[in-house]
Amino acid sequence: MRTMRVLRLVVHVRTREPVLLLGEVDGDRCLPVFLRRPQAEVISAGARKEGDTPLTQDVLRSVVTQLGRSLDRVEITALTDGIFSAELVFDADARLGVLPSDALAIAVREGLPIGVAATILDDVGQPITDLFPDGTDAPPEQQLQDFREFLDGVSPDDFGGGSGRPPR
Repeated sequence: MRTMRVLRLVVHVRTREPVLLLGEVDGDRCLPVFLRRPQAEVISAGARKEGDTPLTQDVLRSVVTQLGRSLDRVEITALTDGIFSAELVFDADARLGVLPSDALAIAVREGLPIGVAATILDDVGQPITDLFPDGTDAPPEQQLQDFREFLDGVSPDDFGGGSGRPPR
């Protein structure tokens, strides 16, 4: 399992679908994950802060805590026929399968670590320099332009499975 960080949240030009770009913390690969719009809105709100109006995803932490458990991280565990699988990982390594969009929204809101199976990155990970030739420290406008150019040339088949759908 590789630890990831959020690089950018953008909208795919052709499909108008939101895409979250995850980058390896200790590596040079990244992974675009197409999201459902409601979860992309949650991610765009960022980490939960004191005094924020609670969102639906924010209820989970309270429920888990009241049950005497803790939510430790989220993991994207598989890519099958172009569709990601994800899990919420609780204390004692208890796991619950969820939609990847939901897992990522919860991770961002709660500041949880995000893991991606190494096999997924080996199969469909992209070098960050392919998406951001000017680096991730370049001005945001340049990064967005670089990423848009990458997305304009990518197809769902580039992510395996050939299902005609982008990975979710």
